Amino acid sequence: MDDPGFAAQIRERDVQALEEVVRRYLAQILRAARGAGLPPQLAEDVAQDTFVTFIETAHRFEGRSHVRTWLFGILYKKIAPARRGLLRDHEMDDIEEVFEQRFDAAGSWIRPPRPVDAEVYDAEVRQGISGCLDRVPTNQRMAFVLREIEGMDTQEICKILEVTRTNVGVLLHRVRNRLRECLEAKGMEP
Repeated sequence: MDDPGFAAQIRERDVQALEEVVRRYLAQILRAARGAGLPPQLAEDVAQDTFVTFIETAHRFEGRSHVRTWLFGILYKKIAPARRGLLRDHEMDDIEEVFEQRFDAAGSWIRPPRPVDAEVYDAEVRQGISGCLDRVPTNQRMAFVLREIEGMDTQEICKILEVTRTNVGVLLHRVRNRLRECLEAKGMEP
C-alpha cells in the first residue's frame, strides 16, 4: 500500500488496486462510522459513500499520505452531516417500526434480551458513555474514536481531522474530561 506504484494504480483507477483498498479498509471504516455514533444502516451508507467518493476522486490521490489516512479523511467529512441528519430524524421513534424490529408476527421476541443481571451495569455504562459522547462536538468524538477505538497514531489523526498535533492533544483532553465529568454526573465511575 505504501508503494508509489500502488498510488499510481489508484490514480488510474485500477480495479484490482481499488478492490484491495476496499477489502483492506472496509471493516475499519464501518467500525469508525459506528464509533462516531451512527446506527448500523446509516454507518453502512456513510461507509459506502466514503468509498464512492474515494473511487470518484482516485485520480487526485498523490500518495503523499497513506491511503487509509485519505479514506478516514473522506469519512470524517461525511460523518458530521450524517450525525446532523440523524439528530433531526431521531427526535421521535416510530413505535410500529420499533415493534417490527423487536418482535415477530406472533408477538414473540425476535432476539430475546440477555438476562438482566448479566447486562444491567454494562448497559448502563455503555449508555452513559454513548449519551456523553453524543453531547461532544464531532471533531472531539472523532479524535476519541480514531485514537481509542481505531488505535491510530497522532500523525494520522492530524491528517484525517486536518489539525495540528497540539490540537489533537487538546481535542483528546477535552473529550476525556467531558466524558469523565458526564459519567460522574450520572453517578458512574469512569
